[in-house]
Amino acid sequence: MNRWWEKIPLQQMNQQEWESLCDGCGKCCRIQLQDDEGVRATTSVVCKYMDTEQCSCTVYAERTKLVPSCLKLGIDNINEIDWMPDTCAYRLIRDGLPLPNWHPLLTGDPGSTRSSGNSVKGKVMSEGLVDDDQLEEFIIQWH
Repeated sequence: MNRWWEKIPLQQMNQQEWESLCDGCGKCCRIQLQDDEGVRATTSVVCKYMDTEQCSCTVYAERTKLVPSCLKLGIDNINEIDWMPDTCAYRLIRDGLPLPNWHPLLTGDPGSTRSSGNSVKGKVMSEGLVDDDQLEEFIIQWH
């Protein structure tokens, strides 16, 4: 197996390599709340464009236009984003850590994150089902 991600620094990856690092967990699509002091809390509610079965964005190419608060992770902001899940490949590679054994780049199976239980599948609901004033009720401690 060619473990190219262990050899190529994040800043030298092409777009295809960068995108393939995403394990498709959907954890970064959970809605987050931030209080006046900057304390961040994560909910079990995801963006309305998230396919909660496949753990993928249904409007990926246009996500930042349709959802201005949607983060487009890139080499320019990877060091500033401390809320990404502990299992996030971008974070792991940035920190010189190995990918988890269930990551699709290691298994060759694009569904391995879901089948291993490391995705949001079955653990979240769409924001279309929750009123904004109810979001605090869905705060979770889950990475």
